[in-house]
Amino acid sequence: MATARVGACLLVAVMCLSCGAAAAARSPEARMHRHLKRLNKPAVKSIESPDGDIIDCVHISHQPAFDHPFLKNHTIQMRPSYHPEGLYDESKTNVASSADGEKPMVQLWHQNGRCSPGTVPVRRTKKDDLLRASSFRRYGRKRHTVANPMSVDPAMLNEGGHQHAISYVQGEKYYGAKATINVWEPKIEQPNEFSLSQLWILGGSFGEDLNSIEAGWQVSPDLYGDNNTRLFTYWTSDAYQATGCYNILCAGFVQINSEVAMGASIFPLSGYSGSQYDISILIWKDPKEGHWWMQFGKEYVLGYWPSFLFSYLADSASMIEWGGEVVNSQPDGVHTSTQMGSGHFPEEGFSKASYFKNIQVVDSTNNLKAPRGLGTFTEQSNCYDVQNGNNGDWGSYFYYGGPGRSSNCQ
Repeated sequence: MATARVGACLLVAVMCLSCGAAAAARSPEARMHRHLKRLNKPAVKSIESPDGDIIDCVHISHQPAFDHPFLKNHTIQMRPSYHPEGLYDESKTNVASSADGEKPMVQLWHQNGRCSPGTVPVRRTKKDDLLRASSFRRYGRKRHTVANPMSVDPAMLNEGGHQHAISYVQGEKYYGAKATINVWEPKIEQPNEFSLSQLWILGGSFGEDLNSIEAGWQVSPDLYGDNNTRLFTYWTSDAYQATGCYNILCAGFVQINSEVAMGASIFPLSGYSGSQYDISILIWKDPKEGHWWMQFGKEYVLGYWPSFLFSYLADSASMIEWGGEVVNSQPDGVHTSTQMGSGHFPEEGFSKASYFKNIQVVDSTNNLKAPRGLGTFTEQSNCYDVQNGNNGDWGSYFYYGGPGRSSNCQ
C-alpha cells in the first residue's frame, strides 16, 4: 500500500512538473522569445548603427523569406532576367542625390561597417519592438490604408484615421513604377501615428482581395521606437488582413543585396531652405520569371517579391499611386499636427515642400514611360495637399504635403 502511495505521489509530482513546464512555454515571455528567434536569424556578423539599431548580416539562404512553405526549395534569383527599357536614359538619378551634386551616404549604419557578399543586412527586432505592438501576431503589419480616389464618401474621409495626398494613374495594365522621392523627417504628434512617402503597385478591387506592393520612406515611432526616417517596403495579397508585412518581418520578400537594409535609417535628410536629398525607387515585374523586383537608385537591386505571393499582381497592376500618407488619430478630438512630407504645402516649392519627380510607369512592352492621365487625390486639402507639374528636367512630378492641424485644418 505504501509503495502504491509513493508511486501515486511521484506520478502527481511529474504531472505537476509537466503542467508547470507547459504553462511556462505558453507564457507571454516564452512566446516573445520564440517570436524573436523566428525573426532574428543567426548572424555571420552584427553591426551597431549610430542610431542604436543592430544590423545582422545573415546568410542569404537563411533570411526570413524562406520561412514561407512555398520558398523552402526555392532557387534564389540573384538577378532579374530583364530591366525595364529606358532605365538608364537619365544621367542625373543616383542611389541618392542632392541639390549640390554630392553622393551622400545611403544608410546610417554604413558609418560602422558593411555586410559581406553572400549575406543580407537584417535590422534586428528587439523585445521593446514587440512590446509596442498590439499583439505579436500584428507586429510588422498595418491596417487597410490605401487611398481609393475613385470612391470617396465625404462622411468617411477620416475612416481609420488615414489621410493621403497622392498622384495616381489607372485604366491600363501596369508592370511597374518609378520615382525619385525627396527625403525629410516629418514631426509625429502621437506615438501611434506615422508619416510616409511611397509608391503603391495595386491590383484587384479595394475590397478584401486587394494586392499591394509598396516602397518608400517613413517615420513610425510605433514600429521602430524612434522618429528616424527609414527605408521601408510592404506587401499584402488580401487587403492587409492576414498576409504581408513591413520590410522582411515575415516570409515573402527575397533580399539579394548586401548593402541596403530594409527598415534602416536613411542619411542624410533634406533641410528647409537647405540642401535637398532624394532617393530613387523602381519596382517592376520581370517579364520572364514574373517576380516583382525592387531597385534602389542605379546601383542596388535589392530583391523581389515572388509572383506566387499574389493573385491579381501575378499578372499586372491596375493602378499606381505615388505620394504621402499619415495617421490622424485626432488626439483630444482635433486634427493631428503630424506632418506629411516636409510639413509644408506644395505652393512653397523647391527646398521647402516635398516632391516626387521623374514619375514613370512600366508598360506591357517593358518600357518606362511617362504616366498618362495623372490624377490627384487628397481627403482634406486644407491639411495636406498635392500639385502636379511637368518640365524638361523633372518630367512628370508633384509637390505634396502639409502641416496637419492649423487654423484651416481642425
